[in-house]
Amino acid sequence: MRDTRRTRLVLGLLLLAALTFVVLDLRAGEGGPLQPIRSAAATVFGPLERAAATVFGPVVGFFGDIGSLGDKDAQIEQLRRENEQLRADANTYAADKARADQLDALLRVAGAGQYRTVPAQVIAVGPAQGFAWTVTIDAGEQDGIAPEMTVINGDGLVGRVVTVGPDTATVVLLVDTTTSIGARIAGSQEIGILSGTGRQDVMELQLLDPLAPVEPGDRLVTFGSRGGRPYAPGIPIGEITEVAGTPGQLTRVATVRPFVNVSALDLVGVVTEPPRTDPRDSVLPPVPTPSATPSPAQTPSTEPGATATDGTATNGGTGPEPSPSGG
Repeated sequence: MRDTRRTRLVLGLLLLAALTFVVLDLRAGEGGPLQPIRSAAATVFGPLERAAATVFGPVVGFFGDIGSLGDKDAQIEQLRRENEQLRADANTYAADKARADQLDALLRVAGAGQYRTVPAQVIAVGPAQGFAWTVTIDAGEQDGIAPEMTVINGDGLVGRVVTVGPDTATVVLLVDTTTSIGARIAGSQEIGILSGTGRQDVMELQLLDPLAPVEPGDRLVTFGSRGGRPYAPGIPIGEITEVAGTPGQLTRVATVRPFVNVSALDLVGVVTEPPRTDPRDSVLPPVPTPSATPSPAQTPSTEPGATATDGTATNGGTGPEPSPSGG
């Protein structure tokens, strides 16, 4: 098309007419002169727009997802770190709770027996210095620890200190074959010599009196040494599980299961000062009382003709029946 004055005039008139229609349509709202044109365009191009959205929508979403993969990977990594932190916190909480429970039990034993103790932690396990069953604790001379001191935990007797360094000490456990402990049977106060067998769950008690009454279930405490070393008095040791021989035999041996699990030692206490008086059996926890089961004679019967505890007959028996109301 040639750029002439007439052409420019025609284009100007068309542009002016278009602007006029637009202004009039905006002022008129829904009923403007362009409304039929818009309706026709929507009728023609609406289905095309919907079809295009159906075809190209997934494609656009796919490329959008590709663009957001980096953000999702970052979120997954953050969630993984948070999960690991939560697990670590849970493990730490469990360890702290177990340590607190052990400390509470140790304080209970020390308080009941009036033992002055220095708490320590087991840092090594293994044979040492000719002993098969020993542990190393993280307390030594600087903490007031000396050889031949008693070592306990919340369950009872652990062993005795054999050697001491500036900040560590070696403890020989009560189950070592070299161990001999003066023991007293709770209740009867009978005395015997308790020896380690090298097994963590079995010790042997040699009774001094062959006629002494002893039976499975009896519990033992330490008899006590002069000055409380190597063993302070009244510390729980274990429970008799079996007795060999009959009363009167010269050799009567009882099998004892220690209260302390020597294969799971962690927090212990070294008795630096024994009690002024023997606590006897007071450190032992009370024996659980079995729940009483009512005997058949104490159980009310519900059979016909049975008599209740107040002397009246139950329903269905020969006793008087309730009178009708108003009778």
